Amino acid sequence: MSQLSERPEKPVVGVPMPHESAVQHVTGTALYTDDLVQRTKDVLHAYPVQVMNARGRVTALRTGPALAVPGVVRVLTGADVPGVNDAGMKHDEPLFPDEVMFHGHAVAWVLGETLEAARLGAAAVEVELEELPSLITLQDAIAAGSYHGARPVMTHGDTDAGFADSAHVFTGEFQFSGQEHFYLETHAALAQIDENGQVFVQSSTQHPSETQEIVSHVLGVPSHEVTVQCLRMGGGFGGKEMQPHGFAAVAALGAKLTGRPVRFRLNRTQDLTMSGKRHGFHATWKIGFDAEGRIQALDATLTADGGWSLDLSEPVLARVLCHIDNTYWIPNARVAGRIAKTNTVSNTAFRGFGGPQGMLVIEDILGRCAPRLGLDPRELRERNFYRPGQGQTTPYGQPVTQPERISAVWQQVLDSGGVADREREIAAYNAAHPHTKRALAITGVKFGISFNLTAFNQGGALVLIYKDGSVLINHGGTEMGQGLHTKMMQVAATTLGIPLHKVRLAPTRTDKVPNTSATAASSGADLNGGAIKNACEQLRERLLQVAASRLGSNASDVRIVEGVARTLGSDEELAWDELVRTAYFQRVQLSAAGYYRTEGLHWDAKSFRGSPFKYFAIGAAAAEVEVDGFTGAYRLRRVDIVHDVGDSLSPLIDIGQVEGGFVQGAGWLTLEDLRWDTSDGPHRGRLQTQAASTYKLPSFSEMPEEFNVTLLENATEEGAVYGSKAVGEPPLMLAFSVREALRQAAAAFGPSGVGVELASPATPEAVYWAIESARRGADPHNGRARDGSAADGHAGNGHADGGVRTDAEVLSGA
Repeated sequence: MSQLSERPEKPVVGVPMPHESAVQHVTGTALYTDDLVQRTKDVLHAYPVQVMNARGRVTALRTGPALAVPGVVRVLTGADVPGVNDAGMKHDEPLFPDEVMFHGHAVAWVLGETLEAARLGAAAVEVELEELPSLITLQDAIAAGSYHGARPVMTHGDTDAGFADSAHVFTGEFQFSGQEHFYLETHAALAQIDENGQVFVQSSTQHPSETQEIVSHVLGVPSHEVTVQCLRMGGGFGGKEMQPHGFAAVAALGAKLTGRPVRFRLNRTQDLTMSGKRHGFHATWKIGFDAEGRIQALDATLTADGGWSLDLSEPVLARVLCHIDNTYWIPNARVAGRIAKTNTVSNTAFRGFGGPQGMLVIEDILGRCAPRLGLDPRELRERNFYRPGQGQTTPYGQPVTQPERISAVWQQVLDSGGVADREREIAAYNAAHPHTKRALAITGVKFGISFNLTAFNQGGALVLIYKDGSVLINHGGTEMGQGLHTKMMQVAATTLGIPLHKVRLAPTRTDKVPNTSATAASSGADLNGGAIKNACEQLRERLLQVAASRLGSNASDVRIVEGVARTLGSDEELAWDELVRTAYFQRVQLSAAGYYRTEGLHWDAKSFRGSPFKYFAIGAAAAEVEVDGFTGAYRLRRVDIVHDVGDSLSPLIDIGQVEGGFVQGAGWLTLEDLRWDTSDGPHRGRLQTQAASTYKLPSFSEMPEEFNVTLLENATEEGAVYGSKAVGEPPLMLAFSVREALRQAAAAFGPSGVGVELASPATPEAVYWAIESARRGADPHNGRARDGSAADGHAGNGHADGGVRTDAEVLSGA
């Protein structure tokens, strides 16, 4: 086993423990960015001047009326920017735009002595606009040919030959919605200027280094004059990876121009209407199977709704394509991607970063095709798993390591969940209940861990040991409630061989660890854990030399366990505090900078080939639902999950991540329905679901009545920090099982073997229309009911799904 993966005697990693800030969270004493305002003197408040039009050119901007409002100190406009007037890394996001690109776009910011003064000042700013044509929906953009960014194509094998060899060929299309992050803490920043004119920004950001970079280029100063700190976030989920930068720049610009601290915080409605979401997608596809139901070829085009600017749409699209295979071997594939430009908020990173969208496409295809092939959906999925010993690679050319774990977690779910017995019980229940139906579906996950851009796969840390033996660690990762800091403290304590109470963790800031990557891609523990381990190993090696001289032995024979240094085969020992004090008086350096880079990665974005991922996280979930045939309402009766986190760094944290990720995924797929005004009226482009009253989030009522989560045992990951695997994003995709169970339950209202299409999100309304279709025995593959009458065309929520064509239609060119 590698040095990175091997665990020492009595490690602190692997011990179940609560989140390091759990007590502060539940008592309300944990500080977030906006809490710091009360501790800061003479703070000004920033408020946006939003234009409520989907698109238009600003022809006049009059700030005089705002300055007449009592308490207004200044109005920030593009003329005030000393550096680059742009908030993005692609230079397509003007911080102060001349052209409004979405409903609610901010064109100026008002600074006031109070938030109310700033609000009234913003309302007084006069904006004249020349309205321009707008594209609101993904369909609008596709029809208009409105695209931006890269258009990658992933090819593997020979798709034409694959289709020629297929016994069954189906085609279809599928459109599904995005998702609002709805973190508890909205975007916030607090900027201050010191006596030397240097900028200190407290920001709720997943990427402090990039926030620093954007602030510095807006202000026209070098990065060493800007320090960004993130105490913690009240949730991020990817929504604070790219989007906080411009907001922090507004606060920093205001502070630079006024010399006073500037506080920025969006209220909930502003956050919902100004910040990006998970990308919705449209997919067209063609798939071929052999006579046994094994995939022979796939040809698909996936179109992302990018919104008005690129943001992270290109890397999201890349990950979509890299995950369309999920757990399935596709020998011949051609998958094209493109990004639609619409006049809505700029869509961005969201937990899974495109992986969920790619996997949803293949899972939807298999769920729709299984009845056409005369196969149980579970059997169809099993037949197409990656298999050990076959030398199979993903469509982008990466060998699939540990394919045996795909079958292992699947079988463990079947066994521990008693699936076979329950399926018989469900069949009996459905036969006896004409107005309610139950169904159980099982789906798997194979999610690649690492950033697709190889350069991002590096991490840094700074570890300090003080004379009294206490330890302070700094690393580049940010804490958004996911438990990263807890794991990092466990890694440090384990590597140094000391109790956890000896270790404290400092807030993440750019003047301690520079040039960090975002806390994203589920790589936070891998990258920062590797860096902390490296720093602590440097310190431990120095201290072992000191201990050896005191104990009269060789350093290679000394072990530090639970805060005591001992020589192998001897009873003589040296306490940690005394060891540190001795090292200080011997002038041994007690600080170390650690570094880690993920090895073995390579990626060619142009050819779309390579091995971009360190390893794959594997999981499987079985979900049982009960559906009401009159309303489409449903309840989640039971969920069984087995998930592979390697050798867990912190089991309690990991189980919480699996549970939370699953519920968030179920929200995306079944509840959360983003809607914009698509009329030609005055509110065109307005987000209609701009509050919790109109945007339904999963809550306790949506939790499964029985929820069983098991971490795969004996699953050490070679080459990862202490044998662990990432856990942040992969569990979200376990929620596909809920959607597939709803599909099967709806189909149970119809004749045996009928297939149904199901909109996403599968709201009760969408489920109702699927039930209606099934009841009539409608064949969605040719748009005709089995009796020859016209089938109902409802797909639910206005998302029109295309049908799956029959073999005869495809062969005839229909």
